[in-house]
Formats: sequence, structure tokens, C-alpha cells
Amino acid sequence: MRLFDTLTRTEQELHPSDGTTYRFYCCGPTVYGPAHIGNFRTFVLQDVLRRTLETGGTRTLHVRNITDVDDKTIRDSQKAGLTLQAFTAGWTEKFHADCEKLGLCPPHIEPSAVEHIPQQIAMIERLVEKGHAYASDDGSVYFKIASFPGYGRLSRLDQRDLEIGRTQNARSSSDEYEKDSLSDFVLWKGRKPEDGANYWSSPWGEGRPGWHLECSAMIQEYLGDSFDLHSGGVDLVFPHHENEIAQSECACGGHFAATWFHITHLLVDGGKMSKSLGNLYTLEDLAARGFTAMEVRYVLIGAHYRKPLNFTLDSLTAAREALAKLAKGARQLAAQAGGETRLNQVEFGPFQGAWDSLNQDLNTPGALGGLFTGLREAAALTGAEAAAALAGFNRLLRALGLTLPVEVVQDASSIPESIKALAETRWQARLDKNWAESDRLRAQLAGLGWAVKDGKDGYVLVAISE
Repeated sequence: MRLFDTLTRTEQELHPSDGTTYRFYCCGPTVYGPAHIGNFRTFVLQDVLRRTLETGGTRTLHVRNITDVDDKTIRDSQKAGLTLQAFTAGWTEKFHADCEKLGLCPPHIEPSAVEHIPQQIAMIERLVEKGHAYASDDGSVYFKIASFPGYGRLSRLDQRDLEIGRTQNARSSSDEYEKDSLSDFVLWKGRKPEDGANYWSSPWGEGRPGWHLECSAMIQEYLGDSFDLHSGGVDLVFPHHENEIAQSECACGGHFAATWFHITHLLVDGGKMSKSLGNLYTLEDLAARGFTAMEVRYVLIGAHYRKPLNFTLDSLTAAREALAKLAKGARQLAAQAGGETRLNQVEFGPFQGAWDSLNQDLNTPGALGGLFTGLREAAALTGAEAAAALAGFNRLLRALGLTLPVEVVQDASSIPESIKALAETRWQARLDKNWAESDRLRAQLAGLGWAVKDGKDGYVLVAISE
């Protein structure tokens, strides 16, 4: 398998550096609210990467953290009148439930920042001893970026940016900041009144860790000084991942991550997703509109990870229809097999193109297209050949993490009257050759959970469920 590496800007072949297990780390959620579809685009594509490696026979060790102490978790827990532990535990549970709906494989290790305060303090102590960090008057500790010549290589900050940051000798104590705030970043935050009871003892006084430090400490604990791959959203390249490289290599040595895998932003209706625009969707929001988590997953893998994905409600309707077509194709292929089975199938047959796409820079849209192409090529197969093709098809589904819907044809008495009326209106539009209106109403029915199958003299309504 080959994947584009953010650090070198080249494609690299992925293989376990220890010869046995591919070890990778993914920056996990900050648990102060429900994860939205933009967050889940990153997590879903990381899941496809893992599934592809495992489908190809590579053993993996997947570590994904939980950020349960930072500026936002402390701020919002106090607004809610809850302890930090109770507040973050509730949102962590919600995140896990959403992951299960989306078919994400649980990470092998899921450490939390609060559980690893001692490791973070120990890392800061090493940085101070080596001259890469210094304490301030308020009990905070900062990383000295001037002490690390390699700073900026991941995000490609130019020399002028770096010189400005170093000569200004500025400090940033916030967990998140922009490029124009290039400065020494905080490793340990001295206790402040607004932190409430959220503080720990350290050699520099009471306080709490900075956000950037948390991942470095947990990576070192579970993956060591060098490991195979680090992943996150493209928004984490700077400053978060740049800071991780600096503090980890200075404290522990090693080359840190061999490959960097970053996923590009998600857009909604062509624009930025935000609460103020009312387009920040969660799985719960979309379920209320009649869409399933698997339809969301299909959309999230429908664009290449290095290109922006434009998410629309219409794309969910299209995903529903695509999944229904795949399910129909699978049923037909099973019928062609006529009871033959291939339990130990290792080849992909007519679906080889889809598999090749996944292995060439995780080309998920190419893999999805390859599923439909493979079904067309398999249409003439029978018996053992059809069974072998079906086994290859199912392996691809597992690599993509897709579960196909079960189709249930309803008798007329079980169909809601409102659905019948809408379907009749749509049928009349079709008879009138008002194709735009017919298509619009078909999409509306699909959004309500009903597919329309047209015949020569009428139609059939089909309820589609996972």
C-alpha cells in the first residue's frame, strides 16, 4: 500500500518498521460536545486505512487518544456545573456510540490525557533538563522553539516566519492558535482561578498540561520514540503536529512518525461548516432527517481524503440509492453462485480494480466506483466463479467498512398515507414527463426512507433500512 506523506510531500510505501505490526496514532476527539460530520470524516478515513491494511494481511496497532482536559473541556464543564470527569465521561460515551453506528473499529488502545499526567510531567522535566524548555514566573513552562532547528519542516513554514517568531520571543499559552502567533508554546499551565478544581501538582507548582504535550506523552508511552504513522485533520498540521514533533524529538530522540496522513476539510453546501450557519451536522441531526449512519459513512468516503468533500443532504439521498444498488447486486451475485461458497477467498476477481484503488493512496472514490464496475463484470458468472467474485466483493465491503441495507417490500396497507400521496404525486409528474419534479419527489421520498421502483404500468414502494 502507498500513501501520500505530508512531511516529504511524496507517496510512500507503508510497511511495519518492526517487521510485524504497523503501529499508528490518530489524534482523537476533544470531548466537550458531540462530534460532527467534519470530525467523523477524519475518523472514518482513518478507519478505512486500518481496514485496508488488515484486509491486505498486515497486523496493526491503532492508538487514538481522548482529550479530556484542555481549555474547552474545563470551560464547558464549569458552565454545565459538572466535574471535569463527569462532563467528559458523558461526551466520551456519546462519541463511542456514534463510532459504533458508523462502523468504526475501536482503537486497540484509547488513552486519555487525564490518565497520563505523570507521563506528561516526566516529559517536561526531560525538556527542561536538556535546555529545550523553561519555566515562567507564573509557574507555566514553555517550549523554546529556537532550540529545535527542525521546527517548521512539517508545515513548511518559511525561514522568515521562523526568524520573526524567534526574535519576538513571544509566548502562547492558549491551546489552539494560528500561524501568525508563531511563538514558544506552553507545556504546563500554571494554575489560574478560572481553572477551578482542575489542577495537578508538578515541580513548577499546581497547574495542568498544555494540549500539544498530551499526545506526545501518550505516543511515547504506547508507541515509543519512533513509529509508523501519525494521522489527523489537515487543520492539525500547524501548530499541533509541528509542536508534537519538536517536543517529542527533543525529549526522546528518535524520528517520531515515519509517515504523516492528513485528511482535508469537509464543506457543507459549498461553504464552511459552523454553528452560526446552522449547518454543523451531527449523526443525531441527520438521523432526525431520516438518514442512516451508513449513508453518512458512504458520503464521507466518497471523495479522496486529500480533496475537500462537499457534503449536502442530496448526497445522502444519492448514497442511499447507491447502497441499495450494491445490495441488489450482491443478492443477484449470490443467486448466480447458487449455493457455492468460497470461505478462504484471497483474490478479488472482478473487484481487483477497487482493491488496487484503495492501495494507491487510499483512493476511496475509485474503490466505490470499482464495486459497481465489478458487479457489471460479474453479471455473467455462475457457480463457483460467482461465489469467488462474491467473496471478493464482501472483502472490499469490509475494507471500506460498509454494511449494506436490507430491502423490505411493504404491502400497501403498511405504507403511511402521506407516503402514498407523495408517491402518487410523483407518478403523475412522471406521466406528465415533468422529469425535474419527478426526480425531486423521488429524492424527497428517499429522504423519508422510501425507494421507488418504477415499472411499465406503475411503481412499487420499498422501505429501506439498515
